[in-house]
Amino acid sequence: MYAIVKVGGKQYRVEKGDSLVVDRLRDDEGAKVALEPLLYRSDGDPVFDADSLRKVKVEAVVTGHERGKKVHVLKFKPKRGYKRRSGHRSELTRLEIKNIKMLTRKPATKKAETSTAGEEPPSHAEPAGDEGASKPGSTKSGSPRSGSAKSGSTRSGSAKPGASKSRSTPKATKEADDGS
Repeated sequence: MYAIVKVGGKQYRVEKGDSLVVDRLRDDEGAKVALEPLLYRSDGDPVFDADSLRKVKVEAVVTGHERGKKVHVLKFKPKRGYKRRSGHRSELTRLEIKNIKMLTRKPATKKAETSTAGEEPPSHAEPAGDEGASKPGSTKSGSPRSGSAKSGSTRSGSAKPGASKSRSTPKATKEADDGS
């Protein structure tokens, strides 16, 4: 009997009694963790549909927090004098798989979910005060678009920086240099 579980965005094949090293979990040492099963297989056919997987329970216990091996990273570009050294050690958590079981019936739903199922959800009415300002196309005061941007005024940001409207020709600058 085994299961494939998802922990921290990665998938692992686990059996009862296995020790598993995963990315760091927030749970303390000795805490019980329920893992999300993606597939379960006992003696019969594998179970991987969502309704049946709700009945599968994979229980694990956090046995400790560890750090992985040091990973050395070297960036080097020849003939440019570029060298960078860095590295890191991954933060890991060791899990011990205590139990994998398939329940005979679905787990009980919470009473809060069943009591609110018959009621209607509250309506999302807008406040009665400033109705026109909340519409995206309104042109009331305080809107980001003003009327002057739509008119035929010149665009102020189109000129290159440092450029002016009156440019002197190269001949004019030479004459100015010779004359002084």
